[in-house]
Amino acid sequence: MAASQPELALEGLPKRLFACTPTRLTTWLDCRRRYRFTYLDKPQPPKGPPWAHNSVGSAVHLAMAGWHRLDPAARTPEAAARLLDQVWLHDGFRDDEQSELWRDRAREMVASYTSTLDPDDEPLGVERTVGTRTSVLALSGRVDRLDHRVVDGHEQVVVVDYKTGRRLLTSYDARSSLALALYALAVTRTLRRPCVRVELHHLPSGEVLAHDHTAESLQRHLSRAESLGEEAAAADSAYRDGLGDESADRLFPPDVSPSCRWCDFLRVCPAGSAAVRPAHGSAGLAEPVA
Repeated sequence: MAASQPELALEGLPKRLFACTPTRLTTWLDCRRRYRFTYLDKPQPPKGPPWAHNSVGSAVHLAMAGWHRLDPAARTPEAAARLLDQVWLHDGFRDDEQSELWRDRAREMVASYTSTLDPDDEPLGVERTVGTRTSVLALSGRVDRLDHRVVDGHEQVVVVDYKTGRRLLTSYDARSSLALALYALAVTRTLRRPCVRVELHHLPSGEVLAHDHTAESLQRHLSRAESLGEEAAAADSAYRDGLGDESADRLFPPDVSPSCRWCDFLRVCPAGSAAVRPAHGSAGLAEPVA
């Protein structure tokens, strides 16, 4: 009987939560092979060349974060443009000429956007890490900006997510985004203040796409996230137990589609590389939005 006591003690331990970010969950949803390459393989397989559109997005996000950390009197469109210059990345562009062209466009992007903001408005958070726990997930993530608004006499906490991509967005993108819904839930838990409004700010066009969640819609997103988390956690556990290559391939199948040409791991994925050719590093750039 004494020998069985340690095993009996283990039965009362709580279930281990699946630690994740919204990005990890959406990667599992999009392509399990890419999920494995990104989060499980050690060492991680080599990635392909950098993407110019990621360089644009990173520089814009850094410039916006820096702008909000300035004293209100210093928050001018010109300051945003200077910050953009300081953090500009040349990775992924076809050549220096293309990089300089896009630096000018990104500079105008942040200057135009910040000209619409009140410099005296202090965000609740900039690049703020938030998190929450459920019976399944230990969720965390970083929000671009958290705003405090007063609408019709009611206080609101708003999740703001910057977008710099070539695709024009719609309100459906804000409403259907799993990441934004999870951020809203995590903000509510972290700040202990209700948060239901999420916004996508598309800087190239100046469009703001907003959605006000309900308790029911947030619960639907959370249930979906928990389902994805349970699937990914089971696959992670099986992988750690030492699956053979064939079993691992079955557990983490590739989701082959035209979007594979944008995958960082296309060159080490036989299924993807057989289906599409890799896109050039600057192929994700778009002409300025009128």
